Amino acid sequence: MGVTKTDHFTEQQNQIAMITKALGHPARIAIIEYLLKVNACICSDIVEELPLAQSTISQHLKELKNAGLIKGNIEGTSICYCIDEKTFSLLKNYFKEIVIHTNNQKCC
Repeated sequence: MGVTKTDHFTEQQNQIAMITKALGHPARIAIIEYLLKVNACICSDIVEELPLAQSTISQHLKELKNAGLIKGNIEGTSICYCIDEKTFSLLKNYFKEIVIHTNNQKCC
């Protein structure tokens, strides 16, 4: 198999790109904010909170989970979702470095 475009970038660059792509939809931002507010929830709780169909919310949850932004535990016939602190810590450190460098940068 040939080399893909992502092979030309570091693992961290690819990971940050995947995470930020997953955050690139307002419904996913709303889901993250809801999970932060309630500290955990079941998928049906999110359906009641957002003006989207259950199947649409499930697709957004899948994208967030694949990016490592949330994690879920099966509880009976439901899945309880929560924030994955490890991924948000990685984002925090990444953007912290950007802020540090932009504060010290002298630009035209």
